[in-house]
Parts: sequence; C-alpha cells; structure tokens
Amino acid sequence: MESSDDEKDGVYGNYVPKDLAHNLASNGTKFVDEVLNGQSGRCLENFRMDKPVFYKLCDILQGRGLLRHTNRIKIEEQLAIFMFIVGHNLRTRAVQELFRYSGETISRHFNNVLNAIMAVSLEFFQPPGTDVPSEISEDPRFYPYFKDSVGAVDGIHIPVTVGVDEQGPFRNKNGLLSQNVLAACSFDLKFHYVLAGWEGSASDLRVLNSALTRRNKLQVPEGRYYLVDSKYANMPGFIAPYQGAPYHSNELHSGYHPQDAKELFNQRHSLLRNATDRIFGALKERFPILMAAPPYPLQTQVKLVVAACALHNFIRREKPDDLLFKMYEQETVIQMEESLPPLEVEQPMTYVNTHDLDIAFDSKQLEVSLQLRDSIATEMWDDYIRDLSSAM
Repeated sequence: MESSDDEKDGVYGNYVPKDLAHNLASNGTKFVDEVLNGQSGRCLENFRMDKPVFYKLCDILQGRGLLRHTNRIKIEEQLAIFMFIVGHNLRTRAVQELFRYSGETISRHFNNVLNAIMAVSLEFFQPPGTDVPSEISEDPRFYPYFKDSVGAVDGIHIPVTVGVDEQGPFRNKNGLLSQNVLAACSFDLKFHYVLAGWEGSASDLRVLNSALTRRNKLQVPEGRYYLVDSKYANMPGFIAPYQGAPYHSNELHSGYHPQDAKELFNQRHSLLRNATDRIFGALKERFPILMAAPPYPLQTQVKLVVAACALHNFIRREKPDDLLFKMYEQETVIQMEESLPPLEVEQPMTYVNTHDLDIAFDSKQLEVSLQLRDSIATEMWDDYIRDLSSAM
C-alpha cells in the first residue's frame, strides 16, 4: 500500500474531507469517536454509511469471529480505517496522518477488514425472487410485457494497476488498463451477482459466458430473463434490444412517438435497463476508490470490487433511503454522473454473432428467444397504438 508523493495529501479530486483537515492534530480513536457520537450525516460523509448500519456491520463481523478488538484498535476503528480509504480514495500516508498509526498497521487492518467482508459477501448477494418486480408491475409502460424480467446485466471497466509484464491483456479497447466486471442487478438497485477480475481486453460476451459456466455461476430462474444491451446476444435468459432500431429513452421527452414496434420495444427496454447505469453510478459515488487504479496487488483490487458491491447491497438492505441511493433512484438521474470520470467510452450498437457463444444453446433455443422478444414487442405496440387511437 505504498503511495506516491503527490497522493500523500489524501485528496479525492479537489476534495479533502473536512474531518480529516480538522483532526490532523488528533488521533484515530478520537476521530472515530467524534464521528460516531456526532450527527448521522458525519458518519455517512466519512464512513459512507449511517451510524446504525455501521454498528450493525461491526456486530456481524465480530459475531462471526472475523474481526476482534486489539489492545490498541477497536473493531469500529478498524472498519473506519477501511471505509475511510475506500470512501475517499485515500492512500496510506494520508490515513497515517489522521489515525496516527504506522503504514504497516494501516495496511494490516485494511486487509483484515477486506477479507472479513469477503468472507460474508455471499450473504449480501440475493438471487432474484419469484414475484414480478414492483418497478414493472406498477408501471403500465412495462407491465405485463416485461413481467418475466428479473433485472439487468451489464459490464463496467474498473481501472487497475498491474506490472508492466501483465499490462497487455488488461489494456481495453480505449487503451486504458482495466478489469472487465460483469454485474447482474435488480431494478431496485441491488446486485444479484458480480464477477470481477477479467482482463480489460476480454469481450463482454466472453465474461458473460464465464459467469454462466463457472462453479459459482450467474443463476437465471427458469422462464425468466435479464435485460442486456447490444454487446450481448439475444439468447435464453437474456433479452437484448433490436439491432438496427434506435435505442434511446426519448419517451422521457413529451410529444415523441416511436415509429414501429422495434423502436418502442427498444425505448422501453432502455428505460428499464438503465438500472445498471444507476447502480454503477451509486457504487462509484460511494466508493471512489473504484474510479482510480489503487496501488494494491491485483487480487486485492479484484476483492475490492466484490466487497464494494457487497457493502452496497448491505447498506441498501439496511437503509434503502440512504442519501446516496436517492441520488440515483430516478430514471433520469443518470445525467448526474456526467461530472465523474468516464470509465468506458459509449460504443455504437454492433452485431453480435451468436455462433461465437461458448454456451451450448442450439438454434431452436435461440429462435425461441427471438420469438419471445417479438411477441413482447408486438403486444406492446398493439396496446400503444390502441391507446393512441382512443386518446384522439
């Protein structure tokens, strides 16, 4: 956990946490006590979660025997060190100045907490349920058409630090070093599944193939499906937009009317699928360490992605009206992320050759998936035209 001289000030962008500047002459124990005894907003600002959520996570990690108090550092302070680092993208030297511990001590507790969170992470990832998501059932734009959709799947490129000899495979199509992370999420912004660690040069379809064939694989309930974008194939368990038809959310602009069933389908599909954009936005807002390339071993960087997603789910479960979640709950809030450094350049829609799939889907299964999409689009268009006619 070494840092360069230009990182030692602990700056995230141009932002230095005010508690850090105020408490440099203090020590970690006093700082943590002041935050936890202060208003809940201070805990959210510094440790990225409200006080009750913070304390409950401490209780879980202690109750499982994953963390314990030491003679010098309580569990609360250990978790605070970890959350302060990942929540403000700080390097060891900056945290040393605040907590008044050696770099070795900071690093040891950081890794202990990371491993403890990883040990319980699977408990924080829940597979989709059997009910129709309320985001669909309560919205006539989506119900009953997408009633069998359980969420959305997409990939995101997270910057990585790797040795010179390893950089080739991790250099993505934009020339940047990254890991290609696949996530399946619900429409209420919870992660169902996360697969991290694939090289940035790996195609999104290849990463999805891996997620569907590994031992701890992405599970798609029988008869249900995830929404995916044009990087993926339309295949059993995954419904992609139509190629060659506009893919946008122009329905948000009053007065616009799609021209045919495919465009209407793509329009509604886009509105639902942007749950992935919003959940990634909320994740990066809470854990800005994911927006940089932290100077840790690659295995640690991969763990950080999974741990951050697990913590996101835990906080979402315990405090669904968390302020950071509220910023990303609405369909149009994706525009708020424009001020954040982009991790991936948006690519035009491209044709996906299903013959390149490693998954054993025969032509009949693929044809059934295409027929399902067509039936949804047809029903949606017929209702849309009827409603337009009745409104005239």
